[in-house]
Amino acid sequence: MNPHFARQVVHGDHLTIAKVYLVKGSSVPRHSHANEQICMLVEGKVRFIFDNRDFVLEAGHVLQISGNEPHGVEALEDSVAFDLFSPVREDWIRGDDAYLRKV
Repeated sequence: MNPHFARQVVHGDHLTIAKVYLVKGSSVPRHSHANEQICMLVEGKVRFIFDNRDFVLEAGHVLQISGNEPHGVEALEDSVAFDLFSPVREDWIRGDDAYLRKV
C-alpha cells in the first residue's frame, strides 16, 4: 500500500480480517469508520491515539475500537497485527482507503 504499511485482506459475508504490517516510525492517519474493530497485536509495539486517550499495544495485547470512533496509529516498533472488522469494510472493497496509501 506504501513503503511503510502493507496488508493482506480477506472479506467474508459479515467480517473483514486484515493482517497488517507497520514499519517502525510509520503511522496510520487519524480516521474513523462505521465498523467495529478488534486489533490483535502479534509482534512489535504501536500507539493508538484517540480523542481523549492514547493506548499502547504490545505483542499479545488486544484492543476493541467502537464504530465511528476517530483514531490514528503510530508504530513504535516494526509491528504485525490482525485487525478484525464487522461489518465488512466496504470502503476497502471499493478502494476508498486513500489515507492508507499515502507515504
